[in-house]
Amino acid sequence: MTDDFEREKAENIRKLGDDVRLRSSSLQWVVDTAPYKYSYNFSWLGRPIIQFPQDIMAMQEIVWQVKPDLIIETGIAHGGSLIFYASMLELIGGNGQVLGLDVDIREHNRVEIEKHPMFKRITMIEGSSVDAAVVNRVYQCARAKQRVLVVLDSLHTHDHVLKELEAYSPLVRKGSYVAVFDTAIEDMPSGYFSDRPWDKGNNPKTAVWEFLRNNDRFMIDKDIENKLLITVAPDGYLKCVKD
Repeated sequence: MTDDFEREKAENIRKLGDDVRLRSSSLQWVVDTAPYKYSYNFSWLGRPIIQFPQDIMAMQEIVWQVKPDLIIETGIAHGGSLIFYASMLELIGGNGQVLGLDVDIREHNRVEIEKHPMFKRITMIEGSSVDAAVVNRVYQCARAKQRVLVVLDSLHTHDHVLKELEAYSPLVRKGSYVAVFDTAIEDMPSGYFSDRPWDKGNNPKTAVWEFLRNNDRFMIDKDIENKLLITVAPDGYLKCVKD
């Protein structure tokens, strides 16, 4: 790619970020599609991925850029994201692995994940991502790994996500990322998640804000959300800028 192309792209992304009307309409689109469970409508290589296509594209760019030895994801659900990350590592080549954590891995999901061709790169641990024993197992798996990428997408309460950030961010080195999903909860109407333990003021974005107040190793990569516009992770793409 030419320097002119990259400069034009950077300028377009900056302008997108400055367009208040467009950012507002993009958020409204997220709100309007939520009742239809928009993110549930997509799969990756046969498994439901439960992500916005825009965020899948962003993570594809990050994985290709970082080329991690290990991708840690909290929250497994149907396993589509694990399959996605494993397939990216397969394309990159080498011995990269995916480690998935979930407090409850449903048996039917486990069966489907384990029989998938990409399972050869996947390990799953059942247990809370903030339980000391689980954290210890993760650190054992990450031992000797040079490039670790972390994706947080489990319980979306402030306290839980903050504990995850504090537990797993030390594994991430300069140039890699911690991606925190569903920070958009903070931008949704108050009371929208009446059947859930999270809401405005108590969610992944508030956890990110608190985490960053006490940690200068990471910064929000605004370019990612500015070019996506439609994302469940505003303020959630955290780039490690200091070892």
